[in-house]
Amino acid sequence: MSIIELGEVRDEPESPPTVRRPRAASRRLRAGGVLLAALVVLAGATPVPRRAVASVPTAPGASTYLTEDSVVVVDATTPTGDRYLTAYALPTANDDSVVRRRWRTPLARTGDYLAVWARRGLLLAAGVSTTNSPIETTAFDAATGRQLWRHPGVARWTADGGLLLVNDESEEFGAVRKVTPDTGAVQWTVSVPVAGSPELHGPPDQVDQLVLVRPTGEVQVYDAGSGRLLDDVDTLAGARSAFQRVQVVGDLVLLVPPGSTRLVAYGLPGLDPVWTSPVPLVSWATTCGDLLCAVQQTGGIQAVDPATGVVRWADSGPDMFVETRGDRLLVTGPDQRYAVRDAATGRERVDLGEWQLVAPLRRDDELIGVRSAGRQLVVAALDLRTGGTRVLDVLPDVAGGCQAALPVLLCRRLDGSTGLWRLAR
Repeated sequence: MSIIELGEVRDEPESPPTVRRPRAASRRLRAGGVLLAALVVLAGATPVPRRAVASVPTAPGASTYLTEDSVVVVDATTPTGDRYLTAYALPTANDDSVVRRRWRTPLARTGDYLAVWARRGLLLAAGVSTTNSPIETTAFDAATGRQLWRHPGVARWTADGGLLLVNDESEEFGAVRKVTPDTGAVQWTVSVPVAGSPELHGPPDQVDQLVLVRPTGEVQVYDAGSGRLLDDVDTLAGARSAFQRVQVVGDLVLLVPPGSTRLVAYGLPGLDPVWTSPVPLVSWATTCGDLLCAVQQTGGIQAVDPATGVVRWADSGPDMFVETRGDRLLVTGPDQRYAVRDAATGRERVDLGEWQLVAPLRRDDELIGVRSAGRQLVVAALDLRTGGTRVLDVLPDVAGGCQAALPVLLCRRLDGSTGLWRLAR
């Protein structure tokens, strides 16, 4: 999707990871006396105990993914040698320095996996076979590693236990398919036009409706279980074609018409008009407390009443929305400092300082922030309710690239290896 499209919102637990094509990026590790002094302040007089570390066997260039009960290692592309997908069991609390291999399965020598996650007995891996090929999802048996099937698109679970494969990368027509999880058998298919912007309603593991916007202005709602068309509405006057952006937030379909001068809301599943709000240049939207936060392409946030479309508060500053927990918002500025705001008023509650967030595996897990201090990595829980930070550990010789499935933390070390730590909570 383009950078001005409405993005995906994760309002419920157990979200699949965001899948993006790889791009070159690097972060300079920050060091020096300022951060070391901050570490002393955060940690207080009581030293933080260091946990036993378990090393994950990885070859150079391999990628690692943390799931509820495993670390999955994807070997790097190789022109001649063998290549594997390997799952290791997480260390237990009684034996936290050992990882044991559960299974290993061969992979094709070419291709990149961009995200790997486990759910309902399946290990799902989204990736590309070549640089310009569409994203595909491959399903493996999570217990044995046996490959079950492969389909174009990124997988999402439906409310009736099926899987939707959303493929909207085609330059002509993409498709949304529903498949049987254990066999990959296709149950139904709906075509997606160019810039069709398929959007899903419901929690990430219980999708019940599919929303499409077609170039002619027709917005369509399909039942995610059966593929049946439930309703549609023409949003463009006359028989003309124009690009519109759409996003589902809660029970609202939010549409940005041509010109991007307003935000239009329809109710699900009947697509009844709810309101039109004069919020221009909306990039994406999400729930924030009892309101709806529209993030604009030019920066800034406008908080809208989801029942009426009335703007309750607005901030045109450079801060960008990051996360919401209850009636608190987490925002970040261009200096990578995080602050907590009140969702109802937009008023800043506390400045949390400079951190890098570690995406939690489960939606309700504590937010974890990390930052470097010399050759050490400070790991802290960020509490949006109290506005406080609590140091969980100080890890030596860690570069970053962390993932969390609390209480387990996986990070890349300075020597290029991968380690697992069990955190105090």
